[in-house]
Order: sequence, then structure tokens, then C-alpha cells
Amino acid sequence: MAVRKQPDSAEHPGTWAEVPAECVGDALVTAMALGGIEQFFFVSGTEIGFYQEAIAKARAKGWPTPRLVTLTHENVCLNAAIGYAQVSGKPTATAVHVDVGTQHYGGAIHTALWSGQPILITAGAPPTSYPGTLRGARDGGHLWLQQTFDQGGIVRQYVKWDHRLEFQDNPGLIISRALQVARSEPSGPVYLAVPREIALMDLKGARFPTADQLAVARPPAADPAGVREIAERLVSARNPMVVVGRSGRHPATEAALVTLCELLGIAVVDAAWRGHHNFPMNHPLYQGPASLKEADVVVVLEAYVPWIPGPDAPSDDAYVAVVDVDPVRPRIATYEFTADLRLTADTLLALGEIESAARKLLTPADSRRIAERSTRWAETSRRRWEHLERDAQSRAAKQPIDPLWLCYQLGQVADDNCIVMDETVSSKPHHYLRLARAGSYFSNPASCGGWATGAALGAKIAAPDRDVIAVCGDGFYMFGTPTAALWAAAHHRAPFMTVIFNNRSYSTGTALVNATFQDSYAAKADFEGGYFNPPIDYAKEAQAAGAYGETVRDPAEVGPALRRGLKETRAGRPAVISVWLPRLLRAD
Repeated sequence: MAVRKQPDSAEHPGTWAEVPAECVGDALVTAMALGGIEQFFFVSGTEIGFYQEAIAKARAKGWPTPRLVTLTHENVCLNAAIGYAQVSGKPTATAVHVDVGTQHYGGAIHTALWSGQPILITAGAPPTSYPGTLRGARDGGHLWLQQTFDQGGIVRQYVKWDHRLEFQDNPGLIISRALQVARSEPSGPVYLAVPREIALMDLKGARFPTADQLAVARPPAADPAGVREIAERLVSARNPMVVVGRSGRHPATEAALVTLCELLGIAVVDAAWRGHHNFPMNHPLYQGPASLKEADVVVVLEAYVPWIPGPDAPSDDAYVAVVDVDPVRPRIATYEFTADLRLTADTLLALGEIESAARKLLTPADSRRIAERSTRWAETSRRRWEHLERDAQSRAAKQPIDPLWLCYQLGQVADDNCIVMDETVSSKPHHYLRLARAGSYFSNPASCGGWATGAALGAKIAAPDRDVIAVCGDGFYMFGTPTAALWAAAHHRAPFMTVIFNNRSYSTGTALVNATFQDSYAAKADFEGGYFNPPIDYAKEAQAAGAYGETVRDPAEVGPALRRGLKETRAGRPAVISVWLPRLLRAD
């Protein structure tokens, strides 16, 4: 593949890529590769076989191309792309079958939006050409049924950009434009529909600008006056706190935040909705989910929901600053969180500037006061860890197995070579994790269940040398079409371990209903709609998909079972450890 310099003119705008494409499909996959896409998550369909041909041809001829990753379910496909992008920091792409495949992406489209990851979501579109008039024209009765008024409208609320590839389009340019939008902050998913007869059209080479030649937008620097204001407030604060939600999506941000917090003795608190490893979990300034009511200065870093309004929210007198590339959240129509300052800025750039400004303001008296505060927070952190361990140990012999004992054992097993994909709801395993390495923990970035197993597959493809652990309840495990994820993990040699919190219960259909209705008729009816008992035998299901499966009922076996599962994944086989817990609100 050649990239040639063209003369500057309206016809030849600067340096464009020239590629030896033989059809539109060739140009599409080459543009993806030149735009930074290395993995292409694919579910077969009658009109998207051109992707298979184009990628195989490119590999045979030495042209740039992504790797095609075969999957057997669209929900897993998109969640795997999300997990891959979360761990790798790279853009990626998917492909599925027309409108029905797009709909089968399901709630993962919602998850893609709130993940903030640069994902090119594609689907074929049915041909509309009269039979026999064009290559790829209608040749089957089903093709008439696949037409929609607006295929992109299925996903338009959940993407930054969408387009249907048309006859007059430069296909490479369209891919580059899609990736330019997806990769520019605030980054997010885009959608492209590709009609079959368009994809199969002949080309005699293609010329187009790459995404980098279009120029992905640089992240914004912070307003100097805003930086100075935050620095002054932090230096003079009595009890400053930083709230973190998703700043760790760029791992370098974590080290910058550690430097700032150690300089000023700032406690780090998890937002009410968090999606990433944002700060070392074993750091003495890390306080996990803590109250903000005693804070006099609060800096919020990339948090959709920084706290739940109520007694643990910051007081009315507290100074609140928000730092984010998208600090007003226009996609959330009703947003009641107040702030004294909203700073539009890349978090990494802003943290460095705030630290530099704060260093110039510090006095010896400030440094002594900060050292005392840091010591206090370290002691608070030590007591928190001691309480968590004592509480877990007190539950060590309970049968059925106590959820907190399982959380504790996960914390004992997971080290800094692990990546934990956490989709639990009522249980909180992250309270027991001590992961220090950036990029070691992710939770479901949205509210659609079923993310964990697909995301763990993508994470393992992105980080093949690390142990990947998916953690989820049995309800969300079933939502995630796990057999498709396990088959792909075995097929692509990307093994991960799934730990299922098996309580045979929906928290929404039991605990939440019970909390909402007094003298509940649903409770008297034994929460019909809240239980799925007896459950699927997840261990046997896993074995049928080519994975190692084990059901654990003895609390003494939790730790050993988790280690057996990791041993299997290190040997190349995915593993499922289903841990039998009490049902919610009812005895077994």
C-alpha cells in the first residue's frame, strides 16, 4: 500500500492515502486499519461477507487491515469491542447483519454510549437494486423485509454520528470521518450502514485522507483563571476531597492525580457511578465510597453522577469544581448537581496545571497542615481495611456462602496482573480489591446488564498476558449471552475467568420491590418475577461451551476454587466459577 503526496489543490487536497483497492469493501477495511483499528469484531450476515473477503485479501496481499474476530452473538460482539477499547485505549469496530443485527446489539448500544469509547459500529444494509441489475442486488425474498425507513434511527440517540454509505461517497473518507468523530473528545460510538451492492462495487484503487490526516481534535487545555481558582481553594482548604468517576479511562491520569493528592493531602472518594480504576486502591489517601458532608472543597473528575443527593452530599457551604471534557452533560436532560466552577478541560492536562499552580502557593505552614491531614487520612484508611477484613472473616463459615466472604476472597486472589471487569449490583467486590496498577479495574459504565462476559473477552484480547476476571450476578450473567462469549474465548485463545454471584434472585424484583411497597402483595406472593430458582447449572453450561466449570457451595472452597479457575485460564481455557449464595429475602 502506498501513501503518496499529492499537490495542494481543490482536486488533490494535500497528503492523502492511495490504496490498491479493487472494490469498496477493500477501501473500507484499509481505511479502518489506517485509522487505528486493529481488531474487528464480526457476526456473520448475508450482506457483510465482503468484510471477510476484503480482510482475507488484504492479509494475502500485505495491505493494511484489522484482524477479524469471529463472534456468534451481536450483544457479545459490541460488549467485547467496548472491553477491548477500555483496556487497550484504541479504537475498534464491529459488524452485524442489517436492521435485525443492529437491534440484536441490544442494550450494549446504551453501554457503548456511556462507555465513552471510540467504537465504529457498523451493519450491513439490504440491497434495494432490482434483481440482476447490479452485483449484490436483491436475490432473496428476505431482502425486501429488511428495509426500514431509517436504519440509523435505531441507534441515533446513542451515537455521536451516523451515516448510510451511498453511491456518491468516497468510502475511505467516510470511514476516516467516522473515526475522526469517534476519537475526538468526548469520544464515543459512531454508526455506519453499508448497503450490499455499494460494498461490492468495483474500484480501480482508492484515494482518501486518513483519520489522522483529517485530524482528531486535540484535548482541551484548562482556562488559566479556573486552574488558579481551584489551586487556591485546594491549598487553603481544611478538608478537600476529589471525587473520581471515569478519569482513569486514560491511565496516565492516575499518576498525575496521585502526585496532586500527595502534594495537598487530598482524600480520593468514588463517585456514586464509577466505571474505572481511577486511583490506586491500596493508597492511604483512597477512601472508597465515603461521605462528602465534611468536605469544604470538592473537585469532581469526570463523574456523571458524583454523589447521591442527600445527607452524604457536600454541604451547601462547600466549594465544588467540576473538571471534564464535557462538564455540563447535555445528554442528561435533568441534571441537578450544582457547582461553583465547571472547567472544560482534559483531566490529565488540568491536573498538571493545578499541581503546578498549587506548588507556587504553598507555604511551610500549609505543608505542615497538609502532612497532618495526610496522616489522618492514612489512619482512616487503615481502620477501614481492618473493619472490612474483620467483617469478612466473621462470615467465613456461613452457609450458604456469604457474599462478603466471596468479595474478600476475590480481593485475596486479584493482584496487579489482574484486570477485573465488575458487573455486580448488590455486592461490592471492589471494596475488597487492593489493585494499584492503572487499568486494572472496570465496572459496567452504563445501566444495561450483560456487559461483563463480552467485555472480559475484549479485555483479554487487548491484554493477553494479564489475568482477566469477570464478576457478575447470575441475572446479569444470563443477560450477557455467556455461551457465545465463552465459545469465542476458547476459539480465539483469549481465556478469562467469570465468577458468578449465584443467588437465584433479581435484586430489582425482590429487595427493591420490598423497599418500595409497604405490606407488599408481591412479598406475600413470594416475589413472583423476582426469583429464578432452581437456576441453570452454569458450570455444566460452561463445560458445553469448552470452558472449565465449577459450582462452589462450601465457604472453605471459595479461595481454592478461584485459584483453580485462574490456573485453567493460564493454561488457555476459560473458566466459570459459580458460587452458591443465599437468595435475597428468602431462605432456600
